[in-house]
Amino acid sequence: MNKALSLTFSLPLSIFKEDGVFVAHTPALDISTCGDSVEEAKKSFEELVVLFIQELERKGTTDEVLTSMGWVKANKVWAPPVEVHHEMQTFSVPVPA
Repeated sequence: MNKALSLTFSLPLSIFKEDGVFVAHTPALDISTCGDSVEEAKKSFEELVVLFIQELERKGTTDEVLTSMGWVKANKVWAPPVEVHHEMQTFSVPVPA
């Protein structure tokens, strides 16, 4: 019997509102999706993550892609890069008049 394998991992998820649409984004995979509500954006994001990982597996590029994105594999378990700091920063950029 051929058993399906699964990958289990946690991802940082940011959801923000842009022009009335809720955008879900993770820097760990550099992917985003959206929905008309937070719940819809989260559901769409979950579907996107599944499709993204399944496509990496189908192409046989999971190790290559995740490693290039800073993920670490230990004991057959993948871990995304850990966010160590997050803040809003204000910038003043001179521009030509």
